[in-house]
Amino acid sequence: MKQEQSLAIYFWMLLVPLFWGGAFVAAEHVITEIPPVTAAAFRFGTAGILLLIYVLWKRKFDAEALKKQWKAILAMAITGIFGYNIFFFIALDITSAINGSLIVATTPVLITFGAVLFLGEVWNKQLGFGLLLSLVGVIVVISRGSLATLLSLEFNAGDLLFIGGLLCWVAHGLFGKVAMRDVSPIVTTTFTTLVGSIFLGIISLFEQGWGDILQMSTQAWGEMIFMIICSSVIGFLLWNSGIKQIGASKSSIYMNLVPINTAWLAVVLYNSTITWTQIIGMIMVIMGVYFVTLHPYLQNKRRAVVK
Repeated sequence: MKQEQSLAIYFWMLLVPLFWGGAFVAAEHVITEIPPVTAAAFRFGTAGILLLIYVLWKRKFDAEALKKQWKAILAMAITGIFGYNIFFFIALDITSAINGSLIVATTPVLITFGAVLFLGEVWNKQLGFGLLLSLVGVIVVISRGSLATLLSLEFNAGDLLFIGGLLCWVAHGLFGKVAMRDVSPIVTTTFTTLVGSIFLGIISLFEQGWGDILQMSTQAWGEMIFMIICSSVIGFLLWNSGIKQIGASKSSIYMNLVPINTAWLAVVLYNSTITWTQIIGMIMVIMGVYFVTLHPYLQNKRRAVVK
C-alpha cells in the first residue's frame, strides 16, 4: 500500500507544472484588467481562506506543530508567496520574459544542490544527468532552438530581480522541507498562503487597483478562479506534499515542465506557434524528469520483485 502511495505522488506531481503553466497563460490576460500585485494578493488571499475553512472543518489544525515550526512557515510565506511574486512582476516590467525564463530554469539545479548541502539528500550521477538534460531542454524550448536568440540577450537590473525571485523560490522549497518535518502539507500550504497574501495585500495598496476587481470580464473571472483553485490551492498543496514525500530535489525537477505546459497551452488556447525544435526540447525535458523521478523508483521496484 505504501509503495502504491509513493508511486502515486510522482504522477500527482505532474499536475503542478500543468496548473502553474496554465497560471502563466491566465495571468497574462488577468493583469491587463487589474494590477499584477493586486491580482496576486486576491489570488493567494482567497486560496488561503478556502484552505483555512477546510483545515478548521476537518480539524487538521495542530497548534503544537505550528508553534514548533512557525519560523520556517513564516520564511516560506515571505520567500515563496510574497518575495517570488514581487520580484517576478517587477522584473517583467524591466527585462524580457525570455531572460527571466532562462534564469528560473536553473531552479531545480539550485534546489537540488541546496537539498544535498543542507538537508542531507543524496546526490548521484543519474540525478545530475536528468537535471542537465532537462535544463538543456528548457533552454531549447525558451530560445526556440535559436543560438542567435541566446547570444543576443542583454542582461540588466531586471535580471538581478529575477535572480532574487529565483533565490526566494529555492529558499521556499528548502524551508518547506524543514517545516513539514512536523507540520502537514495542507496546514503548511494554508498558513504560507495566508501570510504571504497579507504581505502582497499591503504592497497592492500602492497600485490602487482593488476596485478594478469588480469590473473584471467573465474571461478574467474564469482565469482567476482557475488560478485560485487549481494553481494555488491544489498546485501548492501537491508541491508541498511532493517535497515532504519524495524530497526537495526530485520535486524541483517538475518545475522544468512549467514552460513546456505554458507553451502548449498558449498554442491550444491562444493560437500561438510552436516549432519542431521546441518539441525536441520538450522531449528532452520530459526525459530528464523521468530520469530523476520515476526511473530510479521503477528500477528499485524491479530489483525488489527479483529478490
